[in-house]
Amino acid sequence: MVQFILERANYWAIIGLMMVGLYITFQSANMIKRLVGLSIFQTSVFLFYITLGKVAGGSAPILFGRDAKGHGAKVDHSADPGTHGTEVAHAETHGLIEIYSNPLPHVLILTAIVVGVATLAVGLALVVRIRESYGSIESDEVRRMDIGVADAQDADALVEATS
Repeated sequence: MVQFILERANYWAIIGLMMVGLYITFQSANMIKRLVGLSIFQTSVFLFYITLGKVAGGSAPILFGRDAKGHGAKVDHSADPGTHGTEVAHAETHGLIEIYSNPLPHVLILTAIVVGVATLAVGLALVVRIRESYGSIESDEVRRMDIGVADAQDADALVEATS
């Protein structure tokens, strides 16, 4: 049982980060803390996808070793006409020998990181504007102020309607 848990330590760390991010996001009334919680949760998702993309014993998808023979190398068919295309046919029928990791999840996560940082910057800019307008970044206080303004506008509209 201990070996099972230790073999999947990265998944346990991802689950821990995910739960911490969700807890901070849902529990805090401070808007900046909520954005930090969302960033932690987002990071856990990135780590999850990167973990799925890694192949044990795999390397970067660059042909080397036994896979490089016959791939990209020019074959001289004039020396021995009987071996025409045998190296290429051998490589096509037997596939690759080395183990490679898939680079696609890593590339997609790199793009997602850039989008996530830009979204966080927009969120922080909105929090700055909210602070300038309301004088607070606590969502409960901002909500209370909005309800007070809405009640005042309703009362004004009611007074105008009755007069």
